[in-house]
Amino acid sequence: MSKKIAIIGGGAGGFFTAINTAKKNPGYKITIFEKGRNLLGKVKVSGGGRCNVTHACFEPKELVKFYPRGHKELLGPFHTFMTGDTMDWFAQRGVNLKIEEDNRVFPDTDRSQTIIDCFLKEARELGVKIKLESTIQHLEPQENGTWLVNNDSYDAVVVASGGNAKAILDTLSQLGYRIEPPLPSLFTFNTKDTRLRGLSGLSVPNACVKITGTKRSEVGPLLITHWGMSGPAILKTSAVSARKLAEQEYKFNLLVDWCFDYDREDVNTTFLTQRANHPRKTILKNPLFNLPKRLWEALVTDANISTTKTWAELGGKEQNKLIENLKAGVFQITGKSTNKEEFVTCGGINLKQIDFTKFESKLHSNLFFVGEILDIDALTGGFNFQACWTGGYIISQNI
Repeated sequence: MSKKIAIIGGGAGGFFTAINTAKKNPGYKITIFEKGRNLLGKVKVSGGGRCNVTHACFEPKELVKFYPRGHKELLGPFHTFMTGDTMDWFAQRGVNLKIEEDNRVFPDTDRSQTIIDCFLKEARELGVKIKLESTIQHLEPQENGTWLVNNDSYDAVVVASGGNAKAILDTLSQLGYRIEPPLPSLFTFNTKDTRLRGLSGLSVPNACVKITGTKRSEVGPLLITHWGMSGPAILKTSAVSARKLAEQEYKFNLLVDWCFDYDREDVNTTFLTQRANHPRKTILKNPLFNLPKRLWEALVTDANISTTKTWAELGGKEQNKLIENLKAGVFQITGKSTNKEEFVTCGGINLKQIDFTKFESKLHSNLFFVGEILDIDALTGGFNFQACWTGGYIISQNI
């Protein structure tokens, strides 16, 4: 039986839904509507242009932990289409993927164009029609269960327009959908703290960061930038606390443990050892705890320890201040920065309005949602794409 399917959005979720739907239902007439001139923009820039396809976490109960919003709703769907299914899907189409040390998954070519070419080839061979620079002016449900999209009738509609599609969100709001305000979810922190001045480009492999006044902390690499702080530890914190930080207008205090692998007792013991074994060594010029030399010097200087002071001369107050700088440095955050191309949002369609066995609306039949249009977002590492692949596949089996 032939059906007409409209897919709004030419990104990852839209293409994956279109391809899998066309594969399962060869008679369907599927059209992707893309408002811009280019397709698969986020796929192109993901992972620094290499496309972080998914993450090598193969247990649904573990995978959902990476989703600050949507973890409960995705547990069931992940039992249907998981990361291993994603890797098999690409392998069957001649795209070999590799798992890196941090469990991120990339094409072995290290080129996002490999994924784009795969999608475009599949869509072309399966007869998926693509309309560029095509804005949805009108979206209206009909009494017989079909949908009027602009001036044409479709049996079903899939909204895959991303998380910041204001026009579509406004239209859906008029149709009775509750919209959670779209907000940045993955962003870096700005600070004017003088301790970081001149340290841009330095990184710490295992720092622990925590917003003061909260219980949750995040551990991982931390990168110092010319505007403040970035890296996985910062991005995780921004995702988990996205709404809270927006309420605070991105002004808050951040607690940083620069040497998380060493507790306070370890640090104190190390200092005692230095005093006993290397009493004449200057503190400033001999970094400890695998910290970059310039960062160590900045933390030592902030503890009011002179450039010539040796371990034998280190006073109790100076030592306590240095320990505090290392294990609980407080940095005033004054704003955020985002990579506009890799922009990820929380917010979108409220999840209570979706039947996640089909990714279909509970308010209207034959209306499906996939990707960032839903109030689902994840930490960095390929998780946002996996939510797209899972949602798109399940829609294709139920549309």
